[in-house]
Amino acid sequence: MNTEHITKLKTKLEEEKALLETELKTVGRINPDNPKDWQPTPGNQDVLKADDHEVGDMLDVYEENTAILKPLETRYNEIKKALKKIAEGTGYGVCEICGKEIEMDRLEANPAATTCKEHMNQPAE
Repeated sequence: MNTEHITKLKTKLEEEKALLETELKTVGRINPDNPKDWQPTPGNQDVLKADDHEVGDMLDVYEENTAILKPLETRYNEIKKALKKIAEGTGYGVCEICGKEIEMDRLEANPAATTCKEHMNQPAE
């Protein structure tokens, strides 16, 4: 893969990463105990002063945020991993299962792909 392709894919990854960070901040925050992890944003209301309906609504929002947060965080981490490989020059665009170069059309569709088309439905180890 030539540097022009890598530069183009890196730009796509950086743009998606910025978008994901914005989306993540709407439903979560960085875990203060683990800066590599996101957690759902807790409700802002004082539970002790709230009635049962308000507490229920807060729990509903928290559960919705949790459901939204997980796939966003997964994708965010995939993108960070791809950007790290590009920065370190260590295996970006190489299938983690067979070691062959990942097809360009696959990388253009998903610049954070870690497997070639043949192995795209298999988890990388």
